[in-house]
Amino acid sequence: MSVDALRRLPSVDRLLQEEAMQALVAEYGHAAIVEAIRAALDEARQAIQAGAPPPGHSALRQAVIVQAEALWRPTLRPVINASGVIIHTNLGRALLSRAALAAMQAVGGGYSNLEFDLSLGERGSRYSHVVGLLARLVGAESALVVNNNAAAVLLALSALAKGKEVIVSRGQAVEIGGGFRIPDVLRQSGARLVEVGTTNRTRLADYETAIGPKTAALLRVHTSNFRLIGFTESVPLSDLVALGQRHRLPVLDDLGSGALLDTAAFGLAHEPMVQESIAAGASLVCFSGDKLLGGPQAGIIVGQQALVEKLRRHPLARAVRVDKATLAGLQATLRHYLRGEATVQVPVWRMIALPLAEIEARAGAWATRLGEWGVPASVVDGQSTVGGGSLPGETLPTRVVVVASDEKGTDKGARGTRGTRGKGGVEEVARRLRTGEPPVVGRIERGLLLLDPRTVLPEEEAGLLAALRRALGKG
Repeated sequence: MSVDALRRLPSVDRLLQEEAMQALVAEYGHAAIVEAIRAALDEARQAIQAGAPPPGHSALRQAVIVQAEALWRPTLRPVINASGVIIHTNLGRALLSRAALAAMQAVGGGYSNLEFDLSLGERGSRYSHVVGLLARLVGAESALVVNNNAAAVLLALSALAKGKEVIVSRGQAVEIGGGFRIPDVLRQSGARLVEVGTTNRTRLADYETAIGPKTAALLRVHTSNFRLIGFTESVPLSDLVALGQRHRLPVLDDLGSGALLDTAAFGLAHEPMVQESIAAGASLVCFSGDKLLGGPQAGIIVGQQALVEKLRRHPLARAVRVDKATLAGLQATLRHYLRGEATVQVPVWRMIALPLAEIEARAGAWATRLGEWGVPASVVDGQSTVGGGSLPGETLPTRVVVVASDEKGTDKGARGTRGTRGKGGVEEVARRLRTGEPPVVGRIERGLLLLDPRTVLPEEEAGLLAALRRALGKG
């Protein structure tokens, strides 16, 4: 039976001659459709050998279409983030403002004056497009932009401390994202790490005792991705700066997240601000462009003119420099801050500042729509997080939609909300959401699938609801 069925399968050439296949060739290209046909036929053969009947002609054509779409679908795709994690590292960190996106598209789709001074008609500096903005925003003398904050720290240490010593508190020799560690960055720069104090307590005297003829700099690293509480002590940046000035040593401050607004004004703990570090006298301050700043991925260095110039002239600066699109997006993002409109234009800050009443209204609308489809849903209290290694342990109150639970779900705030079970339980629904179009990422807590409106842009709501309906088998 299977041999006869296998013989009845059409050949690649025969399928290629069909009008429907020729239409696909026009859309995807000859080579891609040949590959898709072969893959569809291989699947059909395997199914027949397992005892399945041979596919009909329409089913085979549909299989080819599915294969062709899979071959051409980009692996990097937009995702709707309904997890409530604002700066979601795995989902691309900070969203860009519309102005930033427009600026990046404008310079990416044509020529630009990236390194050309239009007034003088001669070569210019690519950094001139952001240096003045950064200097005004944080009160620094100068600035430099590289491709990420790890590169900013590496460049600063390579240019200022290669072959010499850098003193850092033992409690600040941290590991950052992706398994990268500050001691490793120091070693790569050619500097030698000198740890002082203990994990939980470091005093100014510890730094002073460690200073010697080979000391090149004092380094402070903001522990942005964890919090040490209890019996702790650290040295204020202003005291470290005063010590550096007495010994004529630069003080480098690695802030990581790069907050330009006071997070405490939004009910969060205070995150050290770049302006505060410059005001305290730090020689150089390094921070990210795509975390709390809310711009494209970049490592930003601000501080003293002489030191910034030394970094700019270092050979490594060219290896880690940023492109025109990044500079255009960063410039547009910085302008939002200068205009005082960051909380309404920069998505990260829009989400942080989003009123609870607005979140509740949107959550209620989603739950109502689910009810119309015959899926019980409720709106319960929840917590959003900033994410991205910023403000560890800090959350923002939110309202979340409980979409479904498995049979063991016991959250009392969502009693009676058991939208799907068994194969259609929360794990399966979450999987369908992730693999649908558009992909939607929620979060599962205590056997419940939760969707947080805080991290879903209003213009994404229609796509989210459509994806949700398909995942629940309601249309």
